[in-house]
This record gives sequence, structure tokens and C-alpha cells, in this order.
Amino acid sequence: MDETEKNQESWHRNLHVLWFCTFIASMAFSEIMPFLSLYVNSLGNFTKQQVTFYSGLVYAANFLVMAFASPLWGILADRKGRKIMLLRASLGTAVVMALMGTVTHVWELVAFRALQGVFAGFISNAQALVAGQTPKEHSGAALSTLMTGATSGILLGPVIGGTLAQIFSIRLTFFITAGLLFLTFLLSYFCVQENFRPVKHPQQQSRHRNPLAMFPNPKLIIVLFCSTLIVQFGNVSISPIISLYVKELMHDVGPITIVAGLIAALPGISNIVASPPLGRYGDRHGSGRVLIFGYIFATVMYLPQGFVHSIWLLALLRLMIGISDGALFPEIQTLLTKNSPAAMTSTIFSWNQSFQALGNMLGSLLGGIIAGAFDYNAVFISTAMLMLINFILVWWLIPEIRRSQTAAT
Repeated sequence: MDETEKNQESWHRNLHVLWFCTFIASMAFSEIMPFLSLYVNSLGNFTKQQVTFYSGLVYAANFLVMAFASPLWGILADRKGRKIMLLRASLGTAVVMALMGTVTHVWELVAFRALQGVFAGFISNAQALVAGQTPKEHSGAALSTLMTGATSGILLGPVIGGTLAQIFSIRLTFFITAGLLFLTFLLSYFCVQENFRPVKHPQQQSRHRNPLAMFPNPKLIIVLFCSTLIVQFGNVSISPIISLYVKELMHDVGPITIVAGLIAALPGISNIVASPPLGRYGDRHGSGRVLIFGYIFATVMYLPQGFVHSIWLLALLRLMIGISDGALFPEIQTLLTKNSPAAMTSTIFSWNQSFQALGNMLGSLLGGIIAGAFDYNAVFISTAMLMLINFILVWWLIPEIRRSQTAAT
């Protein structure tokens, strides 16, 4: 077997192994979310307002720390390798998740959630490893395929987590989740291969105070980071109010929790189906085309969700949102890969994860504020306007995307 065949076999195998690992990791991260507030409530004799406050704090602590820690881990990954970062993230998070099952006070839970943010980065480093080893002409399809693993895990996690908590207990579910994360550590250690060769930057580049100076098109990188934040903000801002919106549309009659769970899962289902073909289309015809389609389609699908009167129409529109996500997130990552030096792949993906974490934090906090100040439909309308503004900024600031071309690497 020659060197070319070995490299092809290596990146294919890594893609398959890391697809399964990101599926398990995403499932583990998301399966504790349905009962996190219930766990908070069990840690003290709190009022309703206190439970709401502490639950928000517990949720946000992880993303706040992640936003600052991820770039530092990304820089280290570009110097030491991405596989070691996979091992660090999976083992560290497994230990922290087990510790969460032992807490007796709410502030201990806040502290461990913040510590979880320190060990974040498994998915971003998996993306960086795949992006770094996959030939450029296949990077869009590979990253889109990898994204379906994370999306599938996020989709199934809450269902599995809720079931485990019902059958066993909330505390035991944390230990089961820790076991799943330890499984990703073992798979990453034994099955993932990385031929890492650190690239030494020229001395004049190392003296740049501005790290963006090492990129051929810094403005493109900044716009793509902001796009990640806005898209994630839009997705997460819907989460706190979707069940309440469903309850209102169903007039408080029927299996509201089941319907709300199904509607929450619909974007993930369509995302899994749409991401790979959109990624292949982007590889053939340009990632810019897919990105522009994603913004326009998201705007058109979000806006009417604020005016629906039928639960079935809401379900259809939520299903369509998964298609726009399948166009936006993978193509943003593909454009970041194609427009970044190979030696900074992990750095760029970690920064992107930081902006995604900020979108998570801001979306969860501001989504509830917007709904409280106005109404549920205001969240959908504001998200549609954000997508439209994001599209205008991309169209105006990045002529490469407007021409459906990427900048030279």
C-alpha cells in the first residue's frame, strides 16, 4: 500500500471513528439537560425564582468558561496535536461528570459545570483533526458528515437522559454519562490515528501581535465567527420557549410534553438528512452558494413561526430549520478550514467553538428575556431578523462568498 492509499484509509477511518465518538459525546452532553433544573431543585429548599436563577447559572457557567478556555486549548493543539486534545477533553469531562453526581450543594454543581467548560473541546478538536487530514476537495462532505454525528447525539440525548433518570435516578445518570464519555476516550486512544507534524511559523510571523495577521483574509474569518454566534444564538433562543409555545398552540389540551419533545427534535432529523448532500454540493460548486442559501432559507423559515396558529404548521417549519442548519454550520467550518493556515486548524476551530459557546449563553439568556418582554412570537421574529442581518453582512463584507468563491489558502 503506497503513501496515498495509507493517507486515504487513515482519514476515512478517522472520520468513521470520530463520527461515532462525537455522537456519543454529544449525546452525553445533552442527556443531562432535561433534568438539570430538577437536579438543582433537589439540592435545597428553593423558591421558584431561586430555582430559575440557579438553573440559568448552572447552564451558563459551562459555556462562559468554554468561551475563554477553548482558544487556549486550540493553540496548544496546533503545537502538540489534536489527538492528545481529544484524550484530554474526553477523560477530563468524564471525571467532572462523575463528580456532578456527588454534589450536595447547588454551588458545587455550578463549580463543576464551570470546570466542565475548562475541559471542553472534544467536538471542535475532532472537527480540526478531520479537517486537517481530509483532502481539501472532500473537506465539505467530511465535515458535514461529522456534523451529523454531533447532531444525532444532541437529538437523542434528551430522550435517553430522561429515560435513564426515570428508570434509575438523576444521580446515577451522571455516572452512566461519565461512562459513555470514558468510552470516547478509549476509542480515541486506540482507534484514531494522527500523523501530526507541528509547523514552525516563520520568525517574522511569530512576532505579529495580531494573530489574524497570519490569515490571508482576516475579515472573512471575523465575519464567519460572528455568523457562528448569530446562528447558534438563533437556535438556542428558541429552546427555552418552544414547549410553552406548543402549549399555547394546543390550548393546554393533549400530550403537550410529548408533542413539544417531537417538535424540538425535528430540526435535528432534517439536519442529519440534509447536511451530507449540501456538503458535497458545496465541494463541487462552492461553499459560498450553500452558505447564502442557508441564510435566506433560515430567514424565510423562522419568520412565519411567530405567526402560526397550527401545531402542524409549526412542526413543518421547525423541520425545515434543520435544513438551514445543515447548510450553515458545516459550510462555515469548511470556509474556515479552506481559508486558514494548516498549522492553525485547531486554533481556528477552537475560536469558532468559543463564539458558538457565546451564542449558547446569550441565546439561552436573551431568548427568555425577549419572550417575557413581548411574547413567544417575538423570539422567532427577532431570530429571523438576525439571520437577515447576518446575510446582508456576509453579502456586503465578503465579496468572495458573494461570488461563490473562497479565498486562496
